[in-house]
Amino acid sequence: MKRRMLQLVVTVWACLVLSACSKYKAPSGPSSLSNRVLASQGVSSTTSFGSLWFINGQNDTLAQISPLSAGTSPALMAISPTRNIVSVFDPITSSVYSVDTTKESSLGRVQISGKTTSLVVPTASPIGYAAVPTASVNGFAYLGAVQVLNLSAQGLSTSIALTNAQTVIANSTGTQLLVFNGTNSVTVLAPANALPIVDTSCYTGNLDPQNPVCTEIPGFDQPVFAIINGTVAYIFNCGAECGGVQASIQTLDLTTFAVGPPLPVNGATYGFLNGQTLYVAGNGTPTGQLCSSITGAAKTAATYCGTLDIVDLSTMTDPYFQNVGTEIAIPDGYHSQMDMSVNGQLFIGSTVCTNIGNVNNPSGEVRGCLAIYDTTKGTVTFPPDNGDVNSLQSFTSRDIEYVAEGGALRVYDTTRNILLINDFVPQGSIELVGYVGGVKAIDFF
Repeated sequence: MKRRMLQLVVTVWACLVLSACSKYKAPSGPSSLSNRVLASQGVSSTTSFGSLWFINGQNDTLAQISPLSAGTSPALMAISPTRNIVSVFDPITSSVYSVDTTKESSLGRVQISGKTTSLVVPTASPIGYAAVPTASVNGFAYLGAVQVLNLSAQGLSTSIALTNAQTVIANSTGTQLLVFNGTNSVTVLAPANALPIVDTSCYTGNLDPQNPVCTEIPGFDQPVFAIINGTVAYIFNCGAECGGVQASIQTLDLTTFAVGPPLPVNGATYGFLNGQTLYVAGNGTPTGQLCSSITGAAKTAATYCGTLDIVDLSTMTDPYFQNVGTEIAIPDGYHSQMDMSVNGQLFIGSTVCTNIGNVNNPSGEVRGCLAIYDTTKGTVTFPPDNGDVNSLQSFTSRDIEYVAEGGALRVYDTTRNILLINDFVPQGSIELVGYVGGVKAIDFF
């Protein structure tokens, strides 16, 4: 009964995100499916092309529809809140390819000025933002920018010069962008005020007092990520892991730009917000803690572990900080993925972690960059797999989690936290040839 009620609440929430259920437009594309998922698949062969594949999310099979072209090696994906637009970055060509999910057709390609690891599409409008740390334009003396992408016109609207721009986070309306660039400050951009074709006001300091493009806010410790909830941003300070002092969480009021005091945590590079509970993952140091120093850590051949902290936002407290009796050990690496299934299983993924054993020839411990924390029991599972975790996707109507790990697209049964094995996925994976770097549900189900 509780689970059915939870699913009802999630369904109502999804309708609100869409402004109103009655306004939701059913897909009009050739697949005729209502439970669609898109996966980005890169191909290493120089004679082949990467693609965006449609998956039937009801039974985990490839849809009977041709994939969409997306360069050579598409990986990083971004999706609009209403799920009408999906964008994917191809690092081989430094291009962003986009899809109109209602028509299941391509919107085209936008060439950006370098590689990015951060791409957002904050509203239903075909406007995206990419943080490009090496961006430059002939005739302008800057390196690094947030580039504004007109996805339907297949071009750049403007480049907002910002040195070494690495990560961009948007508020729900796209009127404010938080940008992190490896300093102890957070830059807040108002993209609507930026001048085409290049806006250098952040770089030169020549700001319009009436319509400022950027506001630099100091007082952080190597901030790398944020979760925005209304007008409050929870800033993730990477601290010592990124060359600073102490990992922590700080609030930033996006109306007044007031900065709250830091709440120390064990590590902070990524997180997930569930009501008043903030889940925070990181290493805390360049290596992470010794796994043997964490009382509750599962026995492992890995030397170093990351940690999961659970912050109570109502009291701004973290009972897991430097408490060896309660600390939650997870794989090391750079933590950049987190997602919760409908039945409360928190999937945590990292890249460049310590891989143990060989999933293709298992003997003894096999472990990769994935951990699953059961929020109802307080236990951790380390699935026997290897490789970077690049993307996670849960569903509100199924006890299933899609995990792009090590280039494969795994299907997890979240009632048991093991691979789903059935006639549709006999090996527990959706069979895509090539490296799967991203996965997004494009319908609410």
